[in-house]
Amino acid sequence: MKLLKLTFVLFMAIVLQGMAQDFDLLIKNGHVIDPKNKIDGVMDVAIKDKKIAKVSKNISEKSAAKIIDAKGLIVTPGLIDIHGHHFSGTISHRDYNNSFSALPPDGFTFRAGVTTVADAGSPGWKNFQIYKENVIDRSKTRVLVFINIVGEGMSGVSSREQDTTDMSPKMTAMIARQHPEIIGVKIAHYRGHEWGPYEKAVQAGEIAKIPVMVDLGGADPALPLSTLLFDILRPGDILTHMYGGDHSGHGPKEGTLNAEGKVWPHWFEAQKKGLIFDVGHGGGSFLFRVAVPATQQGFYPNTISTDLHTGSMNAGMKDMLNVVSKMMNLGMSLQEAITASTWKPAQVIQREELGNLSVGAEADVAIFRLNEGEFGFIDSSGAAAKGTQKLETELTLRAGRIVWDLNGIGAKIWE
Repeated sequence: MKLLKLTFVLFMAIVLQGMAQDFDLLIKNGHVIDPKNKIDGVMDVAIKDKKIAKVSKNISEKSAAKIIDAKGLIVTPGLIDIHGHHFSGTISHRDYNNSFSALPPDGFTFRAGVTTVADAGSPGWKNFQIYKENVIDRSKTRVLVFINIVGEGMSGVSSREQDTTDMSPKMTAMIARQHPEIIGVKIAHYRGHEWGPYEKAVQAGEIAKIPVMVDLGGADPALPLSTLLFDILRPGDILTHMYGGDHSGHGPKEGTLNAEGKVWPHWFEAQKKGLIFDVGHGGGSFLFRVAVPATQQGFYPNTISTDLHTGSMNAGMKDMLNVVSKMMNLGMSLQEAITASTWKPAQVIQREELGNLSVGAEADVAIFRLNEGEFGFIDSSGAAAKGTQKLETELTLRAGRIVWDLNGIGAKIWE
């Protein structure tokens, strides 16, 4: 009888303990930066059933089954990288389309605090289904897509991407409307001396009600970019590679800077109008000789992104967090850089359920350490610059699950 009573008491103690634990996970004592909700200070973040359950000061440790101590660390929404190339495959001579140059997302996202990527035009409407089955459906990272206006996608700068007969606004928009993972239209690398292909991309965007991202290919002689910025693109459309020198082949008269080293006034005007200027660092599209004077004149990005592929990750770009750190050393505050990597891109791609720590939001969370000292950064030309601060990812949560833990702050000591 005594044994039965003791068993009952132990059972009730376990039940009561379980009832007291309102949360699955509690991040304590971190400096929370959540731009959407205007949170910038030491807070606790509680997670339940893969969702953000509470953000508040001094949440009791007894209320959670697992505790992560983030004292001295920075806690943010998971980063959103809106320019990457993830159509990895095994086909030769296909640039970033089912190719060796593109990268599977999971190996390169979580370690940089990234939980959402948007592929910038690797697939087109003809091969989107392959992309969905091979990349979107197989990745833990949330994968979204800017679908290419070229049906074959980003499969050859010198050939397929110049084929205007393969640019179909109707088919592009139709596929986009069938798949919620498609959040935009991309036009890239077009080298013709006309704006027609860009107009087709915008037409597809109009039909599908999604933004357009432009990666200029160049023209000889250069076309006036003011025409593109004011007569073709719409507020909310995106110009990537904003610090890329002569702007992808449009000549010194049409680069970010004029002959006097000043940012063209119409670039400021376009940004004020509502066009989105994106970093899109890449392997050849970020130069200190452009970025330094441009940022000194107050021309900063709306969104920070990588243009991730095998070439850029092994050169000056490296990863998303390195680009964020680079922009901080060029004058963006920590808060501004986090905004341009979380809440602003979520707004740009019309996915405002992302990029924030609102109660009920999926628990995509990044925890960073801000290191101070002497650091070096490299641009796309191989030029170096010094910096004094650099972010490092300590831990990343995707839908409430730990997917990256650098130093074991989310793990139990083995003893």
